[in-house]
Amino acid sequence: MLPLFYAGLLFLLPLPSANEAANLATRMEMRYRNATTLQATFLERYAENRAVLRAEAGTAYFRRPGKMRWEYDRPENHLFLVDGKTAWFYVPADHTVTRVPAKQSEDLRTPLALLAGRMKISRICSRVEFAEHENPLREGDAILRCVVRGQPKNTANASSADNAFGNDAADAIFFEVVRQTGELARIIVRQAGGIQVEFRFENWRFDPPIPEAMFHFEPPPGVAIVNGELPDEKKQGN
Repeated sequence: MLPLFYAGLLFLLPLPSANEAANLATRMEMRYRNATTLQATFLERYAENRAVLRAEAGTAYFRRPGKMRWEYDRPENHLFLVDGKTAWFYVPADHTVTRVPAKQSEDLRTPLALLAGRMKISRICSRVEFAEHENPLREGDAILRCVVRGQPKNTANASSADNAFGNDAADAIFFEVVRQTGELARIIVRQAGGIQVEFRFENWRFDPPIPEAMFHFEPPPGVAIVNGELPDEKKQGN
């Protein structure tokens, strides 16, 4: 009977991998939580049904509380800025800027807003677990799957890449983390219908001297201001 008793205890105990995933998420939180400002270069890729339709790159800046600035310089210049209250999307070539209350923005950078606020994964994830079917960019990195809060229970375990791309799949968020340092290397956001937006980060700087003025937007003369929702491509991570 004793072997069966001990086997029952092992069944009830949390799996080591679950504990390791939670510990790694905490390490990532601690890595970014104490910084007032952050800066990194990024590559953003937008795909539908695994086909990359757009790739853009630039520099991102974060400042607590609640401010972000995304400067795109390839393949064309444009700006996405959140000043804490308003989200601005400016394309110089169009001579137009769109503004919308930050709380109403449905932009897929929402998980990245953690970097501009209190870095706490539990705000958007009911739990984190290792994504066994995902391949990291670099050897030694780990990929954590965020089980999004409010996600239906019957889709909470759709952890494979195929399931996440299905038309009826729940939203999924993945964090690629450097195991030794807790540094964020990549975020993947997937949605139903085969939509995926990926952000890759390099050259992280912690507490760089970023002027407060960089998180304020003043429309240039002659630029039309449009109030309302962001353009569709912006909601999809442009």
